[in-house]
Amino acid sequence: MLPADCAGCRQRRPGLRRGVCPECAATLDALRPRPVRPTPAPPGLPPCVALGPYAGPLREALLAYKEHGRHGLARPLGALLAEVVAAAVGPVRPVVLAPVPDTAAAARARYGDHMDRLARRCADRLRAAGWPVRVLRPLRALPRPDSLTLDSAGRAAAAEAAFRARPRADRAGGGVTVVLDDIVTTGVTLAAVSRVLAATGRAPAVAAVLAATEKRHQS
Repeated sequence: MLPADCAGCRQRRPGLRRGVCPECAATLDALRPRPVRPTPAPPGLPPCVALGPYAGPLREALLAYKEHGRHGLARPLGALLAEVVAAAVGPVRPVVLAPVPDTAAAARARYGDHMDRLARRCADRLRAAGWPVRVLRPLRALPRPDSLTLDSAGRAAAAEAAFRARPRADRAGGGVTVVLDDIVTTGVTLAAVSRVLAATGRAPAVAAVLAATEKRHQS
C-alpha cells in the first residue's frame, strides 16, 4: 500500500500529491535555486547551485527518499532538480548530467543508486522542456568510511580516494557537464568528483544540488 504520511512533515494526511501534503508542496514550490559556496571551498569545486537549505520539508523529503525507501519521490525531486540545472546552466543548450555515484554497498541498501534515479527523472523533465540531455555514469565509487564518523579532514581524505573513472566511460559528444548530488555540505565530494571528471576530459561547468547545509553560528 502507498504510504499515507506526508514525506515533508511526516503527518498523516489525506489526498497526498507527489508524496507530500499541499502545505509542504507549496513550501517546496516556493524555493528558488541560488548559488551556494561552502566556506572554505575545497580545491576543484565548481560553481554550485542549490534549490534551498537542508531544512524543513526539503530535508524530510530527501531523507524519506534516500533512507526510507520512498522511491516514488524520485519524480517530484527530479523535477525540482531540473529547475536547479536550468537555473545553473542558463539558456537552453545540450547538457550532460553526471550524478555522483553511490558505492555498491549503498546502492544495495537503498535498492538502487539514488542519484542515478534522480538524474534520470531530472533528464525527463528537462527533455520535456526542450533540453537536449544525456545522463552519463563515467565514474564508479569505491568503498569508503561513513562520512558521519569523520571530521572535515577525514571527509576530505576519504573523498579524494573515493572515485575512479570507468575504463570504458563514454567521453564523446559535447554539452555542458553538470555534476548532480542531493546535498552539499563541505563540498569535498563534489570537488573530488569534479577533479576526476576533469582528468577524463569532461570538466564540469557547474554542480547542481537539491539542498545545501548551513553552518550554525554559536553565540
